Amino acid sequence: MAAGWNADTAAGPVGAGTVTLVEGSSFCISSANGDIHPEHPHGVFHEDTRILSRWNLSVNGQPLEALTAETKEPYRALFIGRVPRSDGYADSPLIVERLREVGAGILEQITIRNYSSKETECVVSLSVESDFADLFEVKEARVQRRWEESRQPEGDSLVIRAGWQDLVKSVVVNARGAEVTADSVTYRTVVPARGEWSARVSVAPATDGGGVPPSSLVRTVGEVSPSDRRRQEWVAKIPKLHMSNRSIERTLRRSYDDLGALRIEDPAHPERIVVAAGAPWFMTLFGRDSLWASEMALPVDPSLALGTLQTLADRQGKVVDPMSEEEPGKILHEVRLGISSGLALGGKSAYYGSVDATPQFVMALGSVSRWGFGRDTIAALLPHADRALDWVRHYGDKDGDGFVEYERLNDQGLINQGWKDSWDGINFADGTLAKPPIALCEVQALVYSAFLSRAWMAYDAGDTPLAAQLTDEAAALKKKFNEQFWLPDRGYYAIALDRDKRPVDACASNMGQCLWHGIVDEDKLPFVAERLMSPEMFSGWGVRTLATDMGAYNPASYHNGSVWPHDNAVIAVGLLRYGFVEEAQRIATALLEAADYTDGRLPELFCGFSRDQVTEPVPYPTACSPQAWAATTPIMLVTSLMRYDAHVSRGGVWMDPVLPASYGDLHITNAPMGAGRITIDITGSEASVQGLPEGLTFHREHRPWLTELMAEAGLGK
Repeated sequence: MAAGWNADTAAGPVGAGTVTLVEGSSFCISSANGDIHPEHPHGVFHEDTRILSRWNLSVNGQPLEALTAETKEPYRALFIGRVPRSDGYADSPLIVERLREVGAGILEQITIRNYSSKETECVVSLSVESDFADLFEVKEARVQRRWEESRQPEGDSLVIRAGWQDLVKSVVVNARGAEVTADSVTYRTVVPARGEWSARVSVAPATDGGGVPPSSLVRTVGEVSPSDRRRQEWVAKIPKLHMSNRSIERTLRRSYDDLGALRIEDPAHPERIVVAAGAPWFMTLFGRDSLWASEMALPVDPSLALGTLQTLADRQGKVVDPMSEEEPGKILHEVRLGISSGLALGGKSAYYGSVDATPQFVMALGSVSRWGFGRDTIAALLPHADRALDWVRHYGDKDGDGFVEYERLNDQGLINQGWKDSWDGINFADGTLAKPPIALCEVQALVYSAFLSRAWMAYDAGDTPLAAQLTDEAAALKKKFNEQFWLPDRGYYAIALDRDKRPVDACASNMGQCLWHGIVDEDKLPFVAERLMSPEMFSGWGVRTLATDMGAYNPASYHNGSVWPHDNAVIAVGLLRYGFVEEAQRIATALLEAADYTDGRLPELFCGFSRDQVTEPVPYPTACSPQAWAATTPIMLVTSLMRYDAHVSRGGVWMDPVLPASYGDLHITNAPMGAGRITIDITGSEASVQGLPEGLTFHREHRPWLTELMAEAGLGK
């Protein structure tokens, strides 16, 4: 089985000062001066293969001293450095700029500016290596495979070809005007006094093993790059936003940009766009992450969620396979789209070790069905939802106790298979690890939502008997959940039940996610809200994954005391559902303030140190950034405080804003709604909508929850 699915799922450290650029399924990681070193987890990656493992620039034999690196777009950065003087004393007059863009490879413009009054001879050299290592080998620092390699200078290009078994890969370095040898490209030039010199170099995978780079990297000066064109098309498609609070406006725009860069295509269906989980290591489709991110981004672009559902449906489990953990009806955990042969994945391109993706698929379909897609489009996915619920009932609940549990099917799969999937992520209050099979609280909540979502879609299609059956299943689950997960002496819900059906009694954030789904009994709501906002749970930047008074608490751990933005967004929506407005505002404001410290981009997670102790959010060393559900967190926070939602088939758009005064006025144009686009204005608690498509009415209240709709239909207790 692949090391890619090992028990420690945190990303490998890329090191301080690294710069990550991403575009679709290609990405580039380099040091702050722009150099790429094979001994670090650096490189240019295309389709899960490192096509460039060394890319070191020297001027007159000296590496550059980094001055700054600025990310212009998610796929483009400007590195500025200087050439150290050989005497090591006075300031260097030679400043070097490297403007790099990632696409299917990289395109780099190198400019040397000479700020002295004398012309300067420069030997500009790039040392080049391509090891064609698999992504997982690089991430885990275990690059072993040695390809049979040939390096062929051809004019002003260098073609590196490599073979392993029956695979052949090649990469082309184009450097017009350079001297090209087997391991470097070199320019010899004289930079005039107070003048400049520049050159353009590209590196790209060759098509069909030949020496021709893709057209995306061959263009004239001033021509719009495919990445820019893709970004322009994305910007034209999504809502335009203006806020009086410029800081939050910047964060939301950064979210839009990152979400745009994290879009990848299913090679078999280029019209379907899905959301990759995150850079640098997870530029691929994940069941859980992609579903969450696309659900959170519904008000920005509902088609992302539809494309994600369709792509996951095509790969829904059909057979029982203990190695990949595939089971009939199960939704995958991770798939590598377009990988040549799944080199790092034990020959399998998909892994199914996720307990929550399957009910979440059904819930997401219910959400997507409200946003105005054609009935046929949704109907085509209903058989997949039914197979997913069959998995929930039979494979998800193997012991028949009414709860969905997980236990890995082989000793190399993930030990924990909920969203807290690190090996030590589920533990008792005293720090003892829970033993599987484990039934997580939020997974039962997702199953509850899945039953109700499918019930509503059945009722909407005129199948009242199925709707009644599913509503009854949901009600039975809710009753059982509140009986067995609630800890009356503690005043909170257990994070899970272990293999002996004992409540795992740690105070964790998971119960906060249960709020949104409506599975929490009303008499328990105030206790849950109070616990989530207690000093042990709320750090000042967000709700911690684990309370500070628990045995396993560690503020600098992956899941045992850290703060995850997406987790907090889901908690905030749940608090709003039950009228805990002030608490939701505190969480949203804290996270949006945290984003200010990282240029408007929330990371996957940060450490759980208290804001009283450390006045800035403390970065977690290996956090993915940009990461899909962190990028969509600000969108979910703001749209939930707008209390903005749609149910096109019921002819309604709902909004009842409770944005804090500090957010100022909000003006949104080009927001997708059914077949049209609408304009939204919010001043204080007043909201107005213009341009509603025919048949849609604006309601000044929250959208009815599924539980309310089913009760209205005479179904549900």
